Amino acid sequence: MNNIAINTFRELLRNRILTVILLFACVLIGFSLVLASLSLGETKRLVVDFGLAMIEIGGLIAVIFVGGQILFKEIEGRTIYLILSKPIARKDYILGKFLWFWAIILLLVAFQGLVLSGLIAFQGIAFDPLVLVAVGAIAMKLLLVFAIILFFSTFSSPLLSILFTLGVYIASHSVTGVLDMALRNENMGLVYLSKFLMALFPQFEALNMAKNTLGTPVGLASSFYAVNFGTAVAYLAVILIATSVIFEYKKFENA
Repeated sequence: MNNIAINTFRELLRNRILTVILLFACVLIGFSLVLASLSLGETKRLVVDFGLAMIEIGGLIAVIFVGGQILFKEIEGRTIYLILSKPIARKDYILGKFLWFWAIILLLVAFQGLVLSGLIAFQGIAFDPLVLVAVGAIAMKLLLVFAIILFFSTFSSPLLSILFTLGVYIASHSVTGVLDMALRNENMGLVYLSKFLMALFPQFEALNMAKNTLGTPVGLASSFYAVNFGTAVAYLAVILIATSVIFEYKKFENA
């Protein structure tokens, strides 16, 4: 597994698409200064919220268009046949790919987080520790997105994997709002459907910490964040186990 992980890490570091995505995301984060200059008394909120949104969007693009190709490239290039012919467990292969792509994503998110922190300091905004919590939540969310697209990649084409993953991403952000609407309208059928979808999909909205920055005491919110991160880790474990099981029994020609 170590060789797979190291090779994956080196390959991703040389990926020019990731470099372009990182630079583009940093430029967009910097664009928050332009927007802040046009705001009236909302500079703090705008810089932080826009910066965090750009970090998530940049990471999402990287996961979707780079992470979604990891398995497909080796299957298409037939290098996976050589790898699986060696005494390597398939679950170790999946885990190696997963861990080191996540390491790359963490580096991307951390770098963008430093850029955002620099902008916050440049604007003279008092730094809120919850910004770090929000950046960590984005990293966790991207980790889940990558696990999901890796899961779909084991049995579908890259295009379908991207579409399925985007569908899960949108649904995971929307289901909480649907439940609130159903409760207000006392539509019990929609309430039960929403609760089922909340159990089926990860709770991305619960990891949306940007709305809590610059105003929520860390002490009061820490247990809430711990529950959200714990739930995300549990969902991640389930997805990885399911991915490993499917990949274990997947048939490859010449493998």
